[in-house]
Amino acid sequence: MEEKSISELLRAKAHVWNHTLKFINSMSLKCAVELGIPDIIHSHGQPMTLSQLVMALQINPSRASNVRRLMRILVHSGFFTLQKLVGDEEGYALTEASRLLLKDSPFNESSFVLMILDHVVLKPWELVSTWLKNDAVGTFTTPFDVAHGETVWNFAAHEPRFNVLFNEAMASDGPLVSCVLRTKCREVFEGLSSLVDVGGGTGNLAKSLAETFPNLKCTVLDLPHVVAVTCKAATTCIILEGTCLSQFLLQKQFY
Repeated sequence: MEEKSISELLRAKAHVWNHTLKFINSMSLKCAVELGIPDIIHSHGQPMTLSQLVMALQINPSRASNVRRLMRILVHSGFFTLQKLVGDEEGYALTEASRLLLKDSPFNESSFVLMILDHVVLKPWELVSTWLKNDAVGTFTTPFDVAHGETVWNFAAHEPRFNVLFNEAMASDGPLVSCVLRTKCREVFEGLSSLVDVGGGTGNLAKSLAETFPNLKCTVLDLPHVVAVTCKAATTCIILEGTCLSQFLLQKQFY
């Protein structure tokens, strides 16, 4: 076999392995969020050694090598950096990416990480081929239907844990989007008298716009089980239960 062909095969093999094993990065990130590693390092106030991190995590010292392997993956993924300390010691520090996982961050993305990597959301991905080969068109309209026997909306309606997790995840990018809209896109909202946030979830985005543009009448529309649990904008916005096919929307111009 020619040397060029061998090199091409090795690159192809590396490509296959890279995509096959990428889940390790995602699940390592989920583990870091569940353990609260970003907040622990942030609270420490300076780069944190492995032994300090293991102690703060209250993990058996015998697992220190496993924590080191986890952190090695997360450093490689760009969520932490490893900085030189006194002598031969090294300490873990935050990056801009891991700062988005701090509980006190106004742009906290932790709930999005936990929702996307939750077993409820991952299971449908294991059944995509089953869904595609299913001849009963209309019975299972999405892989989620195959995995759970119902739509994600119906599932969330009777599963409080997932309902809260899902809606917190959907709202997690609201603060950043709101900031961009208010600072970079003000002209879009100038002159408007009303706005409907369809699937508005917590209502935080609509609330922010209503506070920024006092003459803008904002309405948050979402499903009953969403509005009942998560909506926090009742003081500044109109809250409505319904779907995107509601008669209310057919009578209004919305953006």
